[in-house]
Amino acid sequence: MTSALCALALLAALAGSLGWRLHHHPGFITGRDGRLSTSTTLALAWTVILLWLLLSILGYGLTAGGGVDWFRAEDSHGPLSSLTDVYLPLLGGPYVALIGAKTVVGMRVQSGSMAKPAPRPTRSGRRPLRELITNDGGRTDLVDLQYVALNAVTMLYVVAFFLADVGGGLPRLPAEIWALTGAPAGAYLLNKMATRANPVITDVTLAGGVLTVEGGGFGEDARVEADAAPLPTAFHAATGTLTAPLPTPTPPATITVTTHGLRSDPFPPGGTPTPPVSPVLPVSPVPAQRAAD
Repeated sequence: MTSALCALALLAALAGSLGWRLHHHPGFITGRDGRLSTSTTLALAWTVILLWLLLSILGYGLTAGGGVDWFRAEDSHGPLSSLTDVYLPLLGGPYVALIGAKTVVGMRVQSGSMAKPAPRPTRSGRRPLRELITNDGGRTDLVDLQYVALNAVTMLYVVAFFLADVGGGLPRLPAEIWALTGAPAGAYLLNKMATRANPVITDVTLAGGVLTVEGGGFGEDARVEADAAPLPTAFHAATGTLTAPLPTPTPPATITVTTHGLRSDPFPPGGTPTPPVSPVLPVSPVPAQRAAD
């Protein structure tokens, strides 16, 4: 019990210091568009867990384990015996996904086939955790969801089995458990390679009866739709924005952008029209009440 409590305290210290660092400098786990990076976050999480396991085993071996001789046990029973065939593969899947995703996204952004616009700022200035399982448009992505969920469950297995027997060293889990991180990592990477980049709307403003749409993935053939009704659209290459006049001064319920046959996620307008100035009407004088006779 004491060993498990000490291991929990070490995990809290590692997670707390890392959380404090990311709280003040979140750019470490964000992508080139400023959103939380799923691949970077999971690779970092597995690194912290493996570091925690090794430090906990080192501390136990030098204190309650009896010293260096504890580490010199037979290969099949040593505290680190399952490191190469179980835990390094568990770490390898997320890192392959991280490197592959960065390479694919970088090449597609450089070639112009993908846009990574900056997301809308939040009130707190921090990125919400739901970005780990959503696409650039803010909708839940099934591939990202399964990647995060299966990795989280596998981490829970590793932590729980280790705390149950700290003196046993690395938990002797089945070697095939690497598939719980490797297979989702492969699906995540394939999704990055196969997904066609939809246009992304980050902000919509309305002024003087003209909509201005900001985002990425726009081009000369981009068309703005207000409540599914197409509008005459102008693309401004210098700013990368779209403008379209509204037929009525009332702002639409949703805005979408279509380009190359791909449609963005619906976006409610972020601005409101300036109300017209009402003419000042003369105020009729109120007749004074006659004094009582």
